[in-house]
Amino acid sequence: MLGNRSSDNHTKPLLGTGDNINNYNLGEEERRWWRKWKEVLDVEEAKNQVLFSLPMIVANVSYYAIPLVSVMFAGHLGDLELAGATLANSWACVTGFDFTQGLSGALETLCGQGVGAKQYRVLGIYLQTSCIISCFFSIILSFLWFYTEPILILLHQAPNISEQAGLYMKYLIPGLFAFGFIQNFLRFLQTQSIVMPLVFCSALPLAIHFGIAYSLVHWTSLGFSGAPLACSISLWISTLLLAIYIHCSKKTNRTWEGLSFESFSVFLTNLKVALSSAAMVCNAGVTQLNSIQYHDLVSIYYFLECWSFDILVFLAGVMPNSERSTSLIAMCVNTHLWSQCCCKHKVSNELGAGMIDRAKNAMAVTLKLVVLLALIIDLALTFGHNIWAGFFADSQEIVQEFASMTPFLVISITFDTLQCILLGVARGCGWQHLAVWVNLATFYFIGMPLALLFGFKLNLHAKGLWIGLICGLAAQASSLFLIVLRRKFTNVDIAVSREKEVPLSI
Repeated sequence: MLGNRSSDNHTKPLLGTGDNINNYNLGEEERRWWRKWKEVLDVEEAKNQVLFSLPMIVANVSYYAIPLVSVMFAGHLGDLELAGATLANSWACVTGFDFTQGLSGALETLCGQGVGAKQYRVLGIYLQTSCIISCFFSIILSFLWFYTEPILILLHQAPNISEQAGLYMKYLIPGLFAFGFIQNFLRFLQTQSIVMPLVFCSALPLAIHFGIAYSLVHWTSLGFSGAPLACSISLWISTLLLAIYIHCSKKTNRTWEGLSFESFSVFLTNLKVALSSAAMVCNAGVTQLNSIQYHDLVSIYYFLECWSFDILVFLAGVMPNSERSTSLIAMCVNTHLWSQCCCKHKVSNELGAGMIDRAKNAMAVTLKLVVLLALIIDLALTFGHNIWAGFFADSQEIVQEFASMTPFLVISITFDTLQCILLGVARGCGWQHLAVWVNLATFYFIGMPLALLFGFKLNLHAKGLWIGLICGLAAQASSLFLIVLRRKFTNVDIAVSREKEVPLSI
């Protein structure tokens, strides 16, 4: 695979031509070693991919870490508080955060078209419209969040855990509005290839969040309620930072001209695309894959996967000793998704440029980089699982049970890392429909039934649920690998991808 590189790469080695190597008086053994090293990893391609991905990795991990840190502070108050906070966090993702993130997907399509047509002014109009839409749906979802406790009880969750989760959700409602604005701002800036400010606007609120959460939980009478309130405050800090940057930065002069009533004139157009994108949160959207746009397909893929993790948390809530089962599964889910935020990379734009050999090389380099990162995470979990579990709870029983889950968690992270890269290849080649069907089949027709079998029928409880998930991930990675292996990187596939994607570059 690495042999299929462009002629440019052969004529311009990283450290010069063979003559230059001879000029450095390298012996035959040293030259042979250098050639083998270049066969193992294309250093120049690896450097480019790291520089490309690092800002977005930092931003994504920071935004994911803010609610996770709140869960950690709540978890140290007791086992019941940990179970309530983790259940609430999963409920918030299923019923709110995922949906508002889906609504913002409209900006990827609309702003991308605006940039392509050089109609830069419409980007600001679409941003305002998307913010109005996000605010409207956040109001509706806030009523659902307010009545979380009776809904969870209706879903057969333990009443005491449901009570804690309901209290947590009420203080998280302001954060729902902020999260919707943040997602719109991110899409608006990304389509203009502005990514470095996102690092500052996400990492700074995360750093401040530790102090806010500690103060509200331990220095005020709020206690448990202070954790979600701190999350809401930190998300609003990030929202204000992004809004100030968009308003004041010279880089957005052409795309942001201030508030305008014109945003209402494109309201229906934006709403139609936003709802299409937000259809990712329900499986019914998969029945009309042929009419769904590219970004919607990718979103459907990720959110079908995220929903499967949240389902595990709800299944843990109906097990015996639900406090411990819910906490344990939720900790594993949070750890797994955190590693996924770190390991998600995008295959190089060589696919979009029509350079098939270089695209294959980019895929190989990306695969090696992410496997290396996953290996580091796996080793850190293997040797530091007690430290990581200690961030969530003081209970030694939960820490010990998490230690027993660590081998299964390491296996799931490994399989998930592979499927993330293979999905990137499928995205670049225009195979999104196949990827979505693979996701639906492997998670919901293989992984979930096996999780129910192992968890309830065979009484393996939390381990059984996670073993079922591993089976789904293994089937998913294997299926995607066969698709990539059997199908060719053709110009037709690449042309389809280029029509539907606006590449991001730094």
